[in-house]
Amino acid sequence: MRREAPGAPGSAGAPGFPGTGGVTGVHEATGGGGAGGRSAPLRTEFAFELPRGYLDESGTVHRHGAMRLATARDELVPLRDIRVRENPAYLSVVLLGRVITRLGTLPAVHDGTVEQMFASDLAFLQDFYRQINAEGHTRAAVACPHCEESFEVELAGSRLGES
Repeated sequence: MRREAPGAPGSAGAPGFPGTGGVTGVHEATGGGGAGGRSAPLRTEFAFELPRGYLDESGTVHRHGAMRLATARDELVPLRDIRVRENPAYLSVVLLGRVITRLGTLPAVHDGTVEQMFASDLAFLQDFYRQINAEGHTRAAVACPHCEESFEVELAGSRLGES
């Protein structure tokens, strides 16, 4: 499997700008070679499945969602939020509220949604955020403990205890 790395800052369709969040099919310019000087599409949005699910006020459980790559602005703006200044642990709630693009059938996801999630789902989303923003993908290289063969596993959308 091929590993995908996040594109250069300012590349077309950068998440965090109106009308471009979760754009698929964005191509990163390359310095020549290849078909038309283009590489594989840059993934800016990643699907996930929450371990427990967000329970809304009507009793509906929302498990499937998507998160986009964070921008520098996404990480800087919450630092000005008074809730974060008073309680630095609130940073992840505000940040996740900015980068989760959809969750189930909810019309919108915001920090109020995130703060009502179960702790296990919050921990899952924090981990997922680190994975896609540090690595640019949701695959991990692993080795079989018995035969020591190396292979990759897909982490996106997996539930706790599943592979």
